[in-house]
Amino acid sequence: MNTPSKRLLFWAPRVICITFAIFLGMFALDVFSESYGFWKTVAALMIHLVPVYIVLAVLAIAWRWEWIGAAGFAGLALWYAKGVWRHHSNWVAAIAGPMALIAVLFPVNWLKHDELRPRP
Repeated sequence: MNTPSKRLLFWAPRVICITFAIFLGMFALDVFSESYGFWKTVAALMIHLVPVYIVLAVLAIAWRWEWIGAAGFAGLALWYAKGVWRHHSNWVAAIAGPMALIAVLFPVNWLKHDELRPRP
C-alpha cells in the first residue's frame, strides 16, 4: 500500500466523522428561531448539541482504539435507525448512513493498524 493510500485510509473515517458532527450541529441552530431569552437559548442549544457531543466522544476514543470506534458508530447507527424508522424512515439514510460508513472504515483502519502506523 502506497503512502497516499495509507493517509487516505487513516484520515477518511476521522474527517468524515468531524464533517458529520458539523452536519449534526447545524440542526441545533433552529433554537435561534425561537423567541427564548438568552439563558434559555443557551440551554436549548446545549441540549440540541448532545448528539454532537456523543459523536465527538466516540471519535475521541476511536482515534486511538479503532475497534471501539467501529463498535460505537455501528451501535449509534443501529440505535438511531431503530428509534426513527417507524416515524421518519427517510431520515435514516441521512443520519445513520454516515455513521454506518464510519463504522465500516474504522475496522479497516484497525486491521491495517501496523501498516498505517509503522513502528519507529
